Amino acid sequence: MALKDWIFLSFLVMKCFVVLKVEGMVQEKEDATIPITTLSPPEGNTTFLGGTTWCVARAGARQFDLQNALDWACGLGMADCRPIQTGGPCFEPNTLLSHASFAFNTYYQQNGNSDIACNFGGTAMLTKINPSHEKCIYVTSSPRIENMKSEAPPFPKERLSIMWWKIAMILLLLYSGS
Repeated sequence: MALKDWIFLSFLVMKCFVVLKVEGMVQEKEDATIPITTLSPPEGNTTFLGGTTWCVARAGARQFDLQNALDWACGLGMADCRPIQTGGPCFEPNTLLSHASFAFNTYYQQNGNSDIACNFGGTAMLTKINPSHEKCIYVTSSPRIENMKSEAPPFPKERLSIMWWKIAMILLLLYSGS
């Protein structure tokens, strides 16, 4: 093999080494940007701290205030109020207190179980008694640790480095054969 071939092969090996080092630095930076899932509850969350809680309408609240709060929860509050519509599993009992309780709880559970998410102008309160009945199930936001795994796909760390080494070996075989 001529001197120029050895110089070329030496250059090729150095290039592979540099590529591997740069690739490793890129991977380290990429690993540093993957968010780490924490299991700490949101601030004000009472479900995680004191057991499961539900938000229900306060029995002594004025009908006018309850109706306004119910309208807000099902409207701008974006609570899913389909179950309290006619024919829904939570339509019965067909009372303002019952419908408002379902809507308030749905909003409360969707918005982090914080005390402020169960206010509705003073027409709501927290309870540890499950208000579900028959086919009407009041949702909860129980933590599910198994669903809190990272969604980032695994990065194939070795794929590029193996490719560069294969190229280097092929070139080495080609030059050594000539």
